[in-house]
Amino acid sequence: MICALAASPVAGAPVLEFPVDCTLGTTCYVEDYLDHDASEARKDFACGLNTRDAHGGTDIALLSFDAMERGVDVLAAAPGTVIGTRDSMADTRDANVPSNIACGNGVRIDHGDGWHTQYCHLKLGSISVRQGDKVRAGTVLGQIGLSGQSNHPHLHLSLEHKGKDVDPFAIEGAETCGEDTTQMWADPLPYYDTGFYTAAFANAVPTLEDARTGAKRRTTSKPDQPLVLYGYFYLAKPGDRLEFTARGPGGTIFGHDLDLGNPRKSHMQAYGRRAPAGGWPAGFYEGTVRLMRGDTLIALRHSHITVRD
Repeated sequence: MICALAASPVAGAPVLEFPVDCTLGTTCYVEDYLDHDASEARKDFACGLNTRDAHGGTDIALLSFDAMERGVDVLAAAPGTVIGTRDSMADTRDANVPSNIACGNGVRIDHGDGWHTQYCHLKLGSISVRQGDKVRAGTVLGQIGLSGQSNHPHLHLSLEHKGKDVDPFAIEGAETCGEDTTQMWADPLPYYDTGFYTAAFANAVPTLEDARTGAKRRTTSKPDQPLVLYGYFYLAKPGDRLEFTARGPGGTIFGHDLDLGNPRKSHMQAYGRRAPAGGWPAGFYEGTVRLMRGDTLIALRHSHITVRD
């Protein structure tokens, strides 16, 4: 399913330009949308699953930490005045960041008539605007980082009107599930209902039930144990392709592409390697699983594991 509807915002609402200097489906992707379900369930604007419970914005993610290190600019989505910045938090996977600074390094812009945007998880030292600055759409605000409550490089963009979260993909809400929804983007953005439930490392190939429950998921391992990377995903199409990559202290330990013939509605695939002679070197290992449709990146998940002697 792809929704790409022309922007036609309500009176006074800003028209939004894409806020990252990247190419959707090639060098970045929309990972999570705003959650429209008030219960513990989740529902994006198209009544799909591409969100997290109580998620209040749009996440635009990079493909790798290397891309973050090279630098990817975050751009003002619309003209306005900078009303707040923070540029003091390290780029780390810190699960203990307090909720009041979960945004990490960021910028907040007032667009008038009660409309604000906020740009979160920016790289330490990258913010290039100050409170009181006037910006236009496309002004560089900083770069994507890993500050705040974040475990991979992405921009969290929040849009608010008079203190209430608004979804730029569905300004009226999600009652129509993507049909005749009014987007606020100047150039319509595509939507895919395909995505990942999760991706993780394990020491053996999990069953589908294991993937559902996380029973085989591992964040630490021993040098003599196999390293298996799995992806658990939904609504893939025939001909889609999974790309597995894992890197450790010594570089890439495996890469594998798998063409999906006729995937089930919920599907799991895995790939891995036995430990080499002498065992895996101790240290941090990162895995990525990409879901491709032709040359277009549809979804991606990062995972990591630490090998300890």
